[in-house]
Amino acid sequence: AQYMLMFRLVSWNQNQNNSGVNVLCGVGILSTPCAVRQGGWLGLVILAVLAVLAWYTGVLLRRCLDSKEGLETYPDIGHAAFGTPGRIVISIILYMELYACCIEYLILESDNLSKLFPNAHLTIGGFTLDAHVLFAILTTLVVMPTTWLRDLSCLSFISAGGVVASIVIVSCLFWAGLVDHVGVNKSEGTALNLPGIPIAIGLYGYCYSGHGVFPNIYSSLKKSNQFNAVLFTCIALSTVLFAGAAVMGYIMFGETTESQFTLNMPPNLMSSKIAVWTTVTNPITKYALTMTPLALSLEELLPTNRQTYGNIIMLRSALVLSSLGVALSVPFFGLVMSLVGSLLTMFVVSFSSKF
Repeated sequence: AQYMLMFRLVSWNQNQNNSGVNVLCGVGILSTPCAVRQGGWLGLVILAVLAVLAWYTGVLLRRCLDSKEGLETYPDIGHAAFGTPGRIVISIILYMELYACCIEYLILESDNLSKLFPNAHLTIGGFTLDAHVLFAILTTLVVMPTTWLRDLSCLSFISAGGVVASIVIVSCLFWAGLVDHVGVNKSEGTALNLPGIPIAIGLYGYCYSGHGVFPNIYSSLKKSNQFNAVLFTCIALSTVLFAGAAVMGYIMFGETTESQFTLNMPPNLMSSKIAVWTTVTNPITKYALTMTPLALSLEELLPTNRQTYGNIIMLRSALVLSSLGVALSVPFFGLVMSLVGSLLTMFVVSFSSKF
């Protein structure tokens, strides 16, 4: 199963707590202050509610896995509950979620690199590429060869540092606010903004988009009876990071908070530079790991005599280029994340209760 491959690549060190937090602590943490701006301070209740739902539905997934021998992945559960249509629907939703994450990576790289080098541009044949477009294309050229690799163990080793990267980025945010006094004169913010609640739900929901690999975490545990505690620990630690970044970011930047708080941090500060470069580096290693399950599923559709390495490279390159096309067409990090969180992630989370 493709998701088993992805999980093994990311968590090859068999440290389940670290792996679980790494699954949850992705780029979503950058938008939590924006979620507070959209929904107001009381909107943080949504974060807490979603954390509880994520844990509870994760426990439900475990019960589903225990209900029948041979179930290992989320699509397996879908097949057991609804037959082949269930497997197909669940697989499509999960693959769409992964594909959307790859699009988010490109938008993220484009936004943050253009912040570092705002005057960068390239003129070719009378066409001028501004910083956003240029860095999106350059990022695509960098990550494309990584998707051709057969052995992703090196990337998985680097990507496993995602937890550390998240802690570093949040620490830089706190340093900028508490030590460098960035945004100390900002207003107290909005208590509740009802029109922005739907977007806030999507942004918070994206933070808990790890259900696709929860069954794999369960199957990898040596003591399966510890799953509930491991899952609770992962979600609790992740929620602390989410809430910390959300509160501090909104206190610092108020109603001017961008879709990624790194875009608000003053570029001249060392803490800002560390945060931005950490943000830029991390998705580059995760892109191939995220795209691989989708690529493998499409490769299985090729006739056996067409599954050559050359055809595989062309297929994966086409996937990468298509994600670039979408990223350039919809270069709005927060809106794309909110859409994914409210539509795809919420579908995956709620679907476990249907089983």
